[in-house]
Amino acid sequence: MNAVQKQYKMKGMQITEYELDVPLDWASCDKNSVNHSAGNTPTITLFAREVVDINRADDELPLLLFLQGGPGGKSPRPMPGSPPWMAEALKTHRVILIDQRGTGRSSRIDSNLISKLSAEKGRDYLLKFRADSIVADCEHLRKTVYGGRLFETLGQSYGGFITLAYLSQAPEGLAACYVTGGLAGLEESAKEVYQLTYQRVIEKNQDYYARYPEDANTMAKIAQCLTNETVRLPDGDQLTLERFQSIGILLGMGPGIDQVHWLVDEAFAGSDKTRLSDVFLEQVMNITSYHEGPLFAAIHESIYGQPNEQTNWSAQQLRGQLSEFDASHSPLMLTGEMIYPWMFDQISSLRPFADAANALAEYQDYAPLYDLEKLAKNKVPVVAAVYHNDMYVPRELSLKTASKVANTQVWITNSYEHDGVRQSPEVFCKLRELLLDQGGPLKSEQHA
Repeated sequence: MNAVQKQYKMKGMQITEYELDVPLDWASCDKNSVNHSAGNTPTITLFAREVVDINRADDELPLLLFLQGGPGGKSPRPMPGSPPWMAEALKTHRVILIDQRGTGRSSRIDSNLISKLSAEKGRDYLLKFRADSIVADCEHLRKTVYGGRLFETLGQSYGGFITLAYLSQAPEGLAACYVTGGLAGLEESAKEVYQLTYQRVIEKNQDYYARYPEDANTMAKIAQCLTNETVRLPDGDQLTLERFQSIGILLGMGPGIDQVHWLVDEAFAGSDKTRLSDVFLEQVMNITSYHEGPLFAAIHESIYGQPNEQTNWSAQQLRGQLSEFDASHSPLMLTGEMIYPWMFDQISSLRPFADAANALAEYQDYAPLYDLEKLAKNKVPVVAAVYHNDMYVPRELSLKTASKVANTQVWITNSYEHDGVRQSPEVFCKLRELLLDQGGPLKSEQHA
């Protein structure tokens, strides 16, 4: 086994870190082979962090693999009592946190790497970081580090997309799957997804202005300032109106509407309140810069890629048909989790990705991520939280998918937004209860 191991303790937790070499291109390898070091196959690093209650470190506990949202998001870093779901899971499980390939300590993709590649080579490199490759990485970890023991998985948001790919690709490695706000559409195109999410974004804007009607005037004043002047962010990028509108990505989270309100509450400085404040510009830069995760923007539309279809900047195409997001609309409407081609010109951290992202938008030879026949015969128990007002993963698609994945039980709730599992342990507890009522996780012999 080619794994580097480090172990230490942190306030009631024992943490073990692993680094493994995995193939950059799983398509060129035998995924069932444990040793991939031979030959000329390029490798990248897969980083995993195992967390266990220090008082149960020697117990034979079930394995819970957390699949982070994104795409392009690293795993949460454990802190005492945080995130809430993990504090609950550690009572019964050994928790495994992987940095998905291209993120965190798993050969993070940055501008230095991508800028050295042509448009076509950059596109082809990014295509090796899709959900099917993440699943292959997880299977390699399961077989090498954990001796083939079954994983339970907790997939948040994009982690649910990965869960569906896992159930399609290697269900024999799974004992049970928890999904929170992540039952993706199985056959819908990027455009079909955005047709639903744009409407949900409009609803969230309406909720925002209903809660804080006085913010409409402040938003209009900000829009006028950005339209009439050249405003620079602390990193030197120009803050355009369309970039400012993208702070609406916050609106679908539990505290999101309030966060936007407090952001614009301090928008102006000076005795006459006509100058955009330093604190406002700093916060807007942090929300919209993608310095921490450029991979999110670079591959975002490709997660909806279907065979023989280009994504072709679907979010931009649809935005042009929706007058609600025009600069002249009153009140000013914020956009959501959409990535636009102009971002790769305006945002400095994304400029090196521009050629590869444009080439990816024109790509259409996607391999299918989901096996509809296998999902229809699924034996692995799946329990999923579907958030009624989810701005990012539309409930309509989630419920349609749930009907097509056998052995799936859904909990529909309007008590939480998309980040419910990060806000309260109740979401994980509720799903755990549903799973146990369903008979609990599978045993290895039940896969036979």
